[in-house]
Amino acid sequence: MARGWGSKAVEADIETAASAGKDSGKDHLSPARIEYLRRRDGLLLSRSRVLQDLAASRNERYRKLLQEKLTHLEGELAKLEERH
Repeated sequence: MARGWGSKAVEADIETAASAGKDSGKDHLSPARIEYLRRRDGLLLSRSRVLQDLAASRNERYRKLLQEKLTHLEGELAKLEERH
């Protein structure tokens, strides 16, 4: 049975990612640094989503809610940066 048309490319991408992950140096990070990066990435991802929703929304009440959430996320990011 033939493999999918993109299976070779996907396989190559997986191998590349696996070898890059070995050299990324993540195993040299402290647990506190890993937690900081995880938290920051989560906040940035949420912020990005809120900005996207804010740009697409036309409902004024929903826009106000999104703006409040954006303010909260930016505050959390600022606190995180202060502590680190």
